[in-house]
Amino acid sequence: MNDNETTAPGESGALVSATPGGVVAQSQADAVDRFENPGLPPHVHRLADDDESAAKRAERQVATMFGLSMLGALVFLVAYFVVPDESTFYFPGIGIASTQNVVLGVSLGISILMIGLGAVHWAKTLMPDTEVVEERHLQASSPEDRAKAVASVSKGGEAAQLPRRPLIKYTLGGALGLFALPLGLQVAGSLGPTDVEELKTTIWDPSYNDGKPIRLMRDPEMTPIKLEDVTNGSVFHVMPETLQKFIDEGKHVLEAKAKAAVILIRLDPELIKVQKARDWGVDGTVAYSKICTHVGCAVGLYEQQTHHLLCPCHQSTFDLTEDCTVIFGPAKRPLPQLKIQVDDAGYLVAPQGFDQPVGPSFWERLR
Repeated sequence: MNDNETTAPGESGALVSATPGGVVAQSQADAVDRFENPGLPPHVHRLADDDESAAKRAERQVATMFGLSMLGALVFLVAYFVVPDESTFYFPGIGIASTQNVVLGVSLGISILMIGLGAVHWAKTLMPDTEVVEERHLQASSPEDRAKAVASVSKGGEAAQLPRRPLIKYTLGGALGLFALPLGLQVAGSLGPTDVEELKTTIWDPSYNDGKPIRLMRDPEMTPIKLEDVTNGSVFHVMPETLQKFIDEGKHVLEAKAKAAVILIRLDPELIKVQKARDWGVDGTVAYSKICTHVGCAVGLYEQQTHHLLCPCHQSTFDLTEDCTVIFGPAKRPLPQLKIQVDDAGYLVAPQGFDQPVGPSFWERLR
């Protein structure tokens, strides 16, 4: 307190600090002012609260939404097995789209949307909406309080009118049950091929080029690569020449690219320690799958000094001098090598496809 401040007892006995400009503070040690409880506003009844016909109408509306959800799930299940994978159509603003993908996406979206809308409409029209106030209490509850909580939940189910509205109960159960089937079907049947031979087959296979070797093309320019273009330490992102056929036809282009992505690198041949890797390359120029054997990210980072390839997703590291064996990270097997040669015109070509599956190693667990 400075010389300009004075203190005096307030009306309630609390000390008041004053300055020449007036009162600035009042101690609340002995006088605690409480805000007056404003209470709850009057409850406004909904039409369905007082009119049973309105409640019945709301019940039918909710059940209709759940029924539409079931219909969407059924359309999904039928389309999954009936619509051909190769079927396409022109979608305005997008271009060529897969008929199956569009039907599956729309039907699954409608199914989950109708469940959500039905639940919201049910809550807004039939579930209790009275305002309640509950005082905070200690986290640890007594057995009696827990029993009361269970009773409260049971009472809530009755308040939500489940016993009185069996139509909602049964359609909700049907909607949730059917909606789980498309999700299970997607998980069980759409996580990828289970046939190892299918994983080994990419558009590097000469069968896609009338049995002839396939030229290596720059990605995305799709121009051929001559051996003389690949200098020591250079890196090329490569696609097979056969990709152009898929682009022209507009079928499975992304799937073909995902399996066929290759990285082409040239280093001193004397640094390559594995004879097979030397034999499958040309003068130190080697080609490997870009798809990480961990979870399928693109391996595109090359450390020229250490000759390591790095996956940016989870830091799996592959030693290019050791036939891309794993030296760090979660990947469990080397990157598959693509055998390359030089044709009569000096261009790099692949005389055969991969001799092992590309991408994540989950297929090994199927054996």
